Amino acid sequence: MAKTPANTALTAGIACYLIWGFVPLAFQVIGAFGVGSWEILAHRIVWSLPTALVFVLLAHQWRQVVAVFRQPRVLAWLCLSSALITINWIVFIWAVNSGRVLESSLGYYINPLVNMACGALLFRERIDRIGKAAIALAVVGVTVQAFALGHLPLVSLVLAFSFGGYGVVRKQVAADAQTGLFVECLILGLPSLAFILWLEQQGGGHFLGNPTATAWMLASGPITAVPLVLFSWAARRLPLSAIGFLQFIAPTISFAIGVAQGEAFTPLRALSFVFIWGGASVFAYGAWRRSRALGVVA
Repeated sequence: MAKTPANTALTAGIACYLIWGFVPLAFQVIGAFGVGSWEILAHRIVWSLPTALVFVLLAHQWRQVVAVFRQPRVLAWLCLSSALITINWIVFIWAVNSGRVLESSLGYYINPLVNMACGALLFRERIDRIGKAAIALAVVGVTVQAFALGHLPLVSLVLAFSFGGYGVVRKQVAADAQTGLFVECLILGLPSLAFILWLEQQGGGHFLGNPTATAWMLASGPITAVPLVLFSWAARRLPLSAIGFLQFIAPTISFAIGVAQGEAFTPLRALSFVFIWGGASVFAYGAWRRSRALGVVA
């Protein structure tokens, strides 16, 4: 039986979040070969470029790419989004290779709530009582996590706010997702390639040192670009309630990975996640209610 467009979009959405959920394992495999976080990041960017180019060509958006370079304002926004996603990627790569997978999962649990807060502060979007309750639960969860760790969960906060900021900036860009991603990769690609070549020249590079490590570094590009495009495609075709639930798949998988790998999970830390999960559940319920209300109005 042929899939309906809604089912196809749902499959794409689930696929992108499944990839994001298991991404920590890919970077841990690369790190196990002695590859440092900055080298992993550089390869992630460089090998995202050809994948992003393929998507631009498939979407027939090459003229849009050229147009971006003729609009200084759009290019400036994409330079800013490139900086924010670089911060997000390097912190994430460092975290998953430093025994902080649980902190990274916490960051992506609270990211939707950061997006909601940014919408209210920057775009004057209204937050109802359900949204306020979700944010309040997340704030309590982060506070409890700080007590559990003995310091603020900086990894979680940087991941949440850098990706939230990335979303805010991309909202200002008059370019489709494929075009924006390709231009971002172009902006970041030259310094990344220069860094890789410098490392290899200094004898500190790992690109051709081991066939398996090389294969994983090459794969880091598609692993980065494919879920971003799947998400962009699915988000335009799925109701808000579906996205509200799907976006918690990835941090749940990462959370399970962190626990399975033996990261410290004290009762106090468990309590912090109870509050975070509560906030996430309330957020998802609110998204479902809003979607249902829109459906009724329509």
